[in-house]
Amino acid sequence: MPDWFPDWSHRVVAIVASGPSAKKEDLEQLRGRVAMLAIKANVELAPWADAVYGCDFAWWKHKKGLADFRGLKVAWDEKVIARYPDIRRIGIETSQDRVYPIDNRHYRMVFDQPGTLGNGGNSGYQALNLAVQFGAKRILLIGFDMHDRGGAHWYGRNRWDRCGNPDEGSFRRWLKAFDVAAADLEERGVQVINVSPLSALTCFRRGTINGALDGWGI
Repeated sequence: MPDWFPDWSHRVVAIVASGPSAKKEDLEQLRGRVAMLAIKANVELAPWADAVYGCDFAWWKHKKGLADFRGLKVAWDEKVIARYPDIRRIGIETSQDRVYPIDNRHYRMVFDQPGTLGNGGNSGYQALNLAVQFGAKRILLIGFDMHDRGGAHWYGRNRWDRCGNPDEGSFRRWLKAFDVAAADLEERGVQVINVSPLSALTCFRRGTINGALDGWGI
């Protein structure tokens, strides 16, 4: 177990992704009540987050290592850690990346190698795997809209240097990976509630933030 891993085994964890629904949620109500894991630019919606995860070097470079953020910062690209030594490095299981065509890849989350995540093709999948490795058993997914209707991100398209933007093919592959992950997480007793009201991600239980927290006694 990496010595910098936090212990979230007794906490509800909220993961905020970049779907347009994320900006419509009152995230301030979660402050101090849950552990917050923001994915890249979504830390702007919750600057008090406990941790930020970003898989790619281009975003960290664009944000200059997110120098003003005082929480845990995690990335996997070695170039990120070389340039910004206060960012912690996570590994990514890459064996499926050599499978072509891409639609034939069968991603799985990694539970028995702390410090190494399943790929899933996207930061949201990796962040969920990371939260589980931190010990989380109760997880809220916020902004996991997983479609391009009305825009893939609440802030518009990614426009920083060397950035990428998902298309419907990307979402199709990502949804497939989450379907497998949902079964694996249920088997491990991890409760995941998707609070994005118009999400294309249907493999997890749907709900609202208040309903989930009430149900968990938070």
